[in-house]
Amino acid sequence: MIDRSGDGSDDLLVGREADTDRLDAFLAELPRQGGSLTLVGEPGVGKTALLAAAVRRAESAGMRVLHAVGVQYRVQAGYGAVRQLLTSTPEISARAVDVPALAGALGVEQDTAPGQDGIAEAVVALAADLSRAAPVLLVLDDAQWLDRASAVVLGQVARRLPGTGAGLVCAVRLGEEGFFDHSGLPLHELGPLTEAASDELLRRRFPALASRVRRRLTAEAEGNPLALLELPAALTESQRRASQALPQRIPLPQRLQSTFASRITPLPPATRHLLLVAALEGSGNLMIVRRAVAGRCSLKHLAPAERMQLVRVDDASGRLAFRHSLIRSAVVDLSTSDQRRSVHRALAQAWIAVPEQRAWHLAQAAVDPDEQVAALLEEAADTSVRRGDGPNAVAALVRSAELSPEGAGYARRLAKAAYVGANLTGDVRDVPRLLEDARHAAPDADSLAVAVAAALYLLNSYGDIDTAHRLLSGAIALQPEPYDLADATFQEALSTLLMVCVHSGRRELWSDYDAAVARCGSVPDTLRLLRATFADPARARPADWDRLDTAIRALPGTSDPVRIVRIATAAAYGDRLGAMEEPLRLTARGGLTGENIFPAIQASFLWSSHAWFTGQWPELRQVTERGLRWCEELDYPLRSWTGTFVLGCVHAACGDHPAAHRLADQMEQWARSRRGHAVACYAAHVRTLAALSQGAFDEAYRHARTITPTGTFAPFAGHALWAILDQVEAAVRTGRREQAADHVTAARDAGLAAVSPRLAAVLLASAALAAKSDEEAVRGLGAALAVDGAERWPFDHARIQLYLGERLRRGKAPARARRHLAGAAETFGRLGAHPWTQRANTELRACGIPVLARTAPRGPALTPQQSQIARLAATGLTNKQIGQRLLLSPRTVSTHLHQLFPKLGVTSRAALRDALEQLDQPEGR
Repeated sequence: MIDRSGDGSDDLLVGREADTDRLDAFLAELPRQGGSLTLVGEPGVGKTALLAAAVRRAESAGMRVLHAVGVQYRVQAGYGAVRQLLTSTPEISARAVDVPALAGALGVEQDTAPGQDGIAEAVVALAADLSRAAPVLLVLDDAQWLDRASAVVLGQVARRLPGTGAGLVCAVRLGEEGFFDHSGLPLHELGPLTEAASDELLRRRFPALASRVRRRLTAEAEGNPLALLELPAALTESQRRASQALPQRIPLPQRLQSTFASRITPLPPATRHLLLVAALEGSGNLMIVRRAVAGRCSLKHLAPAERMQLVRVDDASGRLAFRHSLIRSAVVDLSTSDQRRSVHRALAQAWIAVPEQRAWHLAQAAVDPDEQVAALLEEAADTSVRRGDGPNAVAALVRSAELSPEGAGYARRLAKAAYVGANLTGDVRDVPRLLEDARHAAPDADSLAVAVAAALYLLNSYGDIDTAHRLLSGAIALQPEPYDLADATFQEALSTLLMVCVHSGRRELWSDYDAAVARCGSVPDTLRLLRATFADPARARPADWDRLDTAIRALPGTSDPVRIVRIATAAAYGDRLGAMEEPLRLTARGGLTGENIFPAIQASFLWSSHAWFTGQWPELRQVTERGLRWCEELDYPLRSWTGTFVLGCVHAACGDHPAAHRLADQMEQWARSRRGHAVACYAAHVRTLAALSQGAFDEAYRHARTITPTGTFAPFAGHALWAILDQVEAAVRTGRREQAADHVTAARDAGLAAVSPRLAAVLLASAALAAKSDEEAVRGLGAALAVDGAERWPFDHARIQLYLGERLRRGKAPARARRHLAGAAETFGRLGAHPWTQRANTELRACGIPVLARTAPRGPALTPQQSQIARLAATGLTNKQIGQRLLLSPRTVSTHLHQLFPKLGVTSRAALRDALEQLDQPEGR
């Protein structure tokens, strides 16, 4: 905690004028702007003193100050620093417990688990609300030692405060590994004091020092204020007066620890015990400390430490704070291992009402294997998983494994740590090591957890679909019936097997999964939804979509990133990702902190799929490329293909066909050797879009049929719902109108028109494209554009406008055509879909807006349609290809060419390009 006593505060700021000016500027802007500032520096450089100055200045200005401190030796219980921050004053504590999202973090409501993003939002909202009465300043000292969950939350808070009228200032030690990510935050680095400032500080605090001793200490301290203040305390009176020689050299870090030790050792045993309890408890909660020392000493035994200014008790908050973190370190280092274990046992009893805290302290106290403690710690891990705290869950499971008396339990918990790590933290590379340790411990054990972890590793790292399927289906079959879906490991086994089957896209692999589910008494909603609306959405029933909508509405406040990702996955093919945009964005941002990065990868690509359809292409590129970097860094090639697919679609639509084909080649090569039909469909769809953008409709049709045969929706080909319009257009423009109509009929029979407004519009447009008459086509395309909310999917909407404009222009209604064509051209241009923009503009020119061709001296001007045909023929397209693009028969195209050749004074296609260039030259050139 920050020392705000005021004793010697001016001395501590000697030589810090520039630093205090920076703080004053930050505080002056706080009521109007809000924001954050991070003080960084070496240990002992004066960060805490500067924070204390910030507190004094803020309080003098009428600001409300909340503060917390990171603790190096605190056990890994989540949200300790957040609790400390929100309970730093009774008033704020009372306000915070009334906020549902904060009640769980404060331990008031044990079943509440809003998750890190929800807690961060709630803290920001509380600070902003408090700032309406008076500006709020959040102060974090030793942020590098914040517990992992608090570090993630408070890092997000720091980034969200601008514009709220609230601020956060924190101190971070350079060179210390921690969980608080200050990258991107405004920084102010505290450097060492100048020689003059160091001398002045020593003069003020130790006026009796001999000048040569002062000079020596100044040189030894190298501008470190803590060393300047503490080193003289290690000297004898004779050394201070220079009547006795000083040591030859004092190694600063070790000497500082020795200095603190020399001040702690003389304390009474009861005081030292109290300090050890406080150091290992970590949060400064005096109520817990008092419980833990009951029967051995009392809080009155703190007095000697307070008098020596080793600790300070804040009467308002009831918190104990060490004057410096190195004092806490010294207290712990001076204790024996037996003393530390005894204190942890006492703290476990003090935290008996909080199972997670109790479990961690019992684990710290244990020496020998203890199944009871191991089980408690495993339960704590499960709690961490539910609230999305993957790293804490993995740490708990590994420690739980170490405490397991039997090899089978050790193996199971290590394997569980492996698959939790792979599913949450992105630690897929640690899986082989953990599994190898598990096999050595129990070589004959048939562990379902081992199978799950091994399958996840094989699937995500190597894409070995078949081996992963054999492992999982075999391990599941060995479980006693009826299957226990209350077992989280069994649920994870089924979830993993489902995704193995999805990536295979092969009907025969689904039989084992469906048989296993049939032997379950009940099935979790996520598994039911994934099986129905994601694995085979063309066969999902209305009730399945209703259940999905209910699950989506229940997501606000959910902290479990795995559940968010799984519900979003179930929602993808039904165009429901828009309803989950904010949870997906928050989950994706979690990867920026390095925590729970696997769900962040999945959420990034799910959001990118939504962004593809909704036209958010610039941001899509950024989010997708970031996710692909994570996949490469963490060795998740399988998961990269979803992002590669979305990026390939954008390249194809925007006319970067080499890039689109390069990505399709990568996906196709990977899928071919692993029989991964889902990824092969991704590649085929990218190639289909690229071919459509180039007017290569035969090629587009061939690739589209890889996804599903035209006229049917193959089982377990969910991707076919994203390719309906592409497949129908390719069929119509290659003269396969009947097959296109069959495809529309199959989609309607599957009830897809009722699944989402986008699919309703797509099916109306597809039916119109397959219609036999222009009148029917125009009515159908108009109906597609009239679907409520159809403009939310701008690329599809613009394509439908283009198709309607083409039909109207061909039907001699150029005025009506121009409106739709102009709208299509504008949308395509805004998206950067250059081939499609050119196609719409070509149609506009055919309508006479603008007419680039001028009357040739040798004959009358070309008609708009003749000009369009001539320009396409000049690019090398055949009569059939031109007809497919313009919805004309090859015979009609041939007739127009024979009519326009004489007008241009040419006798063959080879001369068309030069003639058209000559025609486009302005007069007078």
